[in-house]
Amino acid sequence: MTTSRRRARRGIHGQIVEEVGNRIARGDWEPGEQLPDESVFGTELDVSRTVVREAMKVLSEKGMIESRPRIGTRVTSSNSWNHLDPDVLKWVFANKPTKKNAYDLFELRRMIEPAAAKLAANRISDDELAALRQAYQEMVDAGDDFEKGIEPDLRYHHIILLASGNQMLVPLGNTIESALAASFRISSSAPNERLESHKRHEAVISAIAAHDGRLAAEAMLYLIDRSQELILSIID
Repeated sequence: MTTSRRRARRGIHGQIVEEVGNRIARGDWEPGEQLPDESVFGTELDVSRTVVREAMKVLSEKGMIESRPRIGTRVTSSNSWNHLDPDVLKWVFANKPTKKNAYDLFELRRMIEPAAAKLAANRISDDELAALRQAYQEMVDAGDDFEKGIEPDLRYHHIILLASGNQMLVPLGNTIESALAASFRISSSAPNERLESHKRHEAVISAIAAHDGRLAAEAMLYLIDRSQELILSIID
């Protein structure tokens, strides 16, 4: 779901959550720094105090801020943030992702996706395999239009999770989707890598289509490892 569609669904309350969450992830306020009070924030953002209060409640639930009576609302250390929250992941990777953020994301991917590919090799249906090939072809057809290639790339990884047949894996994939999209955008600064990336994606499909679970897991692990190397070479 795009940011604009998400905002449209959430309305003004969601816009404030989005704006303040992005600003916290960007480092506009240091950990421990106090945020403006509701009335000041409301004036700055041109919304009611009620909207600000509800937005702060959401950000508090995500672990990004904490409020205490007579002390106010302060930004928490990133160690307190819920990094499995899709919004938090999106804000982190859309602003100032660190090498540690990237390491954490790719470690999680290694735990999930090779296992999913191995299971998919044994369980994928004909329709799912056709959908996987279609997603891959759309990635290739996107050519130099990197933004156009993001959606089919995300769909490609989602289909493999679905094809694993394990219902617990799919929500984990949904969780990291926003971070994946942001990492794809980071890697767009290395367009010469795209052709090699396509070959790695194709190798995963070939292994799954051959119902070779071991090879599918190895191909997915190689894809993830190379993606990590690229991202870490770009992030400061």
